[in-house]
Amino acid sequence: MNPPVRINPSILAADVGHLYDACRRCEDAGGDEIHIDIMDGVFVPNVSFSPSVVEMARKAVKIPLNVHLMMLRPDQYVDAFCDAGADTLLVHIEAEHDAADTLQRIRDKGVRAGITLNPATTLDAIESVLPLCDEVLFMTVNPGFGGQSFMPEPLTRLAELRKRHPDLALAVDGGLNRTTCKQSRDHGANVFDIGSALFNPKDMAAEIRWLRDALA
Repeated sequence: MNPPVRINPSILAADVGHLYDACRRCEDAGGDEIHIDIMDGVFVPNVSFSPSVVEMARKAVKIPLNVHLMMLRPDQYVDAFCDAGADTLLVHIEAEHDAADTLQRIRDKGVRAGITLNPATTLDAIESVLPLCDEVLFMTVNPGFGGQSFMPEPLTRLAELRKRHPDLALAVDGGLNRTTCKQSRDHGANVFDIGSALFNPKDMAAEIRWLRDALA
């Protein structure tokens, strides 16, 4: 039995001029967590949010904040994002840092720690740090931009990790919709970080209810 399903609206797909209202919408619609993508323009070819957006989200909602650092040196920002209100802080194994040290520092701050893999990255890359992880995030697009098409290749590795770690939170992020969420669930995912497919429908709550029923 996999851990409980979590539906996390990703505010990268929200209207940047109304982020506070977008966070409230996510909570009111029944989202489990708010997923916040942080991009530095170096590790990925785009720039997004700063710790101040996490602080804003923390004031806006009571549900947890799931913060994903797509940064070349995430180790330099652990304190800033943990102190801003992150409940889970995810870093990339491909970044230029000592991943084990970074994950331990996150845990020492009392925050859930997670490791993220790009679509081409193998499980061998994260094997040594898994004991420090509360969550593993599989990117199902190449990170850096929203609205990309889903890449199914990581699902084989996700299914393998689920067999080995039945109680670990396994997340997917990128190109998610009703079909690809179900496909990911069938391979063992239980956390779904969803952008456009939740923000585009007029009734986000109805879409979350549909997904929760379909993925149960």
